[in-house]
Amino acid sequence: MQASGQSLPSDGLIVVVKRDCPTCVLTEPVLAELAGLGALTVYTQDDPTFPESVGAIDDTGLDMSHRLGIEVVPTVIRRQDGKEIDRTYGWDRSEWERITGFQGIGADLPAFRPGCGAKNVEPGIVEQLKIRFGETGLTSRHIQIGEGEDAFEAMFERGWSDGLPVVPPTQERVLRMLAGTIRDPQELLGLCPPNLAPLTVEKVAINAVMAGCKPEYLPVVLAAVEAVLDPAFTMHGVLATTMFVGPVLVVNGPVRRQIGMNAKGNALGQGNRANATIGRAVQLIVRNVGGGRPQEVDRATLGNPGKYTYCFAEDEEGSSWLPLSVERGVAPGVSAVTVFAGFGLQGVVDQKSRDPESLSRSMAESLKAIHNVKLAPACDAMLVVCPEHERTFRAAGWSRQRLLEQLYRLCEVPGADLIAGAKGIAEGRPASDSTKTFNKFRPDGLLIVRAGGGAGMFSGIIGGWSSGGAAGSLPVTKEVKA
Repeated sequence: MQASGQSLPSDGLIVVVKRDCPTCVLTEPVLAELAGLGALTVYTQDDPTFPESVGAIDDTGLDMSHRLGIEVVPTVIRRQDGKEIDRTYGWDRSEWERITGFQGIGADLPAFRPGCGAKNVEPGIVEQLKIRFGETGLTSRHIQIGEGEDAFEAMFERGWSDGLPVVPPTQERVLRMLAGTIRDPQELLGLCPPNLAPLTVEKVAINAVMAGCKPEYLPVVLAAVEAVLDPAFTMHGVLATTMFVGPVLVVNGPVRRQIGMNAKGNALGQGNRANATIGRAVQLIVRNVGGGRPQEVDRATLGNPGKYTYCFAEDEEGSSWLPLSVERGVAPGVSAVTVFAGFGLQGVVDQKSRDPESLSRSMAESLKAIHNVKLAPACDAMLVVCPEHERTFRAAGWSRQRLLEQLYRLCEVPGADLIAGAKGIAEGRPASDSTKTFNKFRPDGLLIVRAGGGAGMFSGIIGGWSSGGAAGSLPVTKEVKA
């Protein structure tokens, strides 16, 4: 008999089993005992003929298992007056005796054996059951792809892609993605620029699927989204400016290792799924939910390849410095994401400096070139220090803060070098500024992160779009929530 469409017995014992479970097979003699002693209903998840000694009900469709909320088999349930009053799972003789009311059952069996995972909670199956029973909690409009359509091409044609193929966000995949967080799918995170469209956890999960994320990445994506929605980041401005910027994500804390992010060799390049897809998910959200599309609200003159994805982890384990997130006020040991409106990467190649004074001067001169050597204060910047360069500062006892202070001192520029026409360059400040001194960066406009491979004296500068002038963006750091 099929369980589908069957009603639950009002009174008596229910046991759910599957043949592919050694503990269920072990308890078959006990089930036969119980069947002979009183009311017993057995549902079998995988083999309608099991157990042979008891007339089981076929629940291979898993409808009854889902209705009962079975997580482990065997599960024993006692019902009374149409309600469940007790349950246990696995084989524990004392518990089975308590719930069944029969003593001495299974006398020849060991006292305890753990159960097995139920089929109805297996990945892929649990999502199908939620869809079948209308328990998804999803409210987004479901779009049917024609039988003759290629799903990937259909998504390109509908404008949901960043130019690369995206993963079809089926209900099953979205539900699986949402399992990565305990947050309510309908929790409103804010209004997503530029269209100020309501952005929920569900909408984030949909785009995380499309980007290729795993469910365990979702909390990091959510933190990144909360950061870009922060008014200080000015996401609308990041889109609308003709500058080169897009969100750059730096991840700190235990989550980096838990999800396998890359903080070492090629940390800012390709090859790591978490790095690549977390940053991509944020970009897709801004595009698909907020409407931020190139040559529309996104007015970048050139853009940069990081606008596909720009996400990496800080190499905290090898560093002598405090993590970036801790420097920005997050408690040690807490995972966090810092978003920064940044350009592409500018290299700092210095293979000869062996003291911090020389190396910091080399870095400062490279930093002065951002935007234009004639512009100050011009922008923010993120200096990504490679391990070999950090080792030079470590050996001299330089903290991150000391390096920052030194770089600020070295980035003081005489106004005479910055006025229009100086050095034969028309760009520059008004002549009235010739007797003043300017710093290349606004206060707190320079961030330092440690990342990269163990070999190679090659650090990098990610120039940024600051609020030093009439408009711009400030870095924002948000904690990663469960």
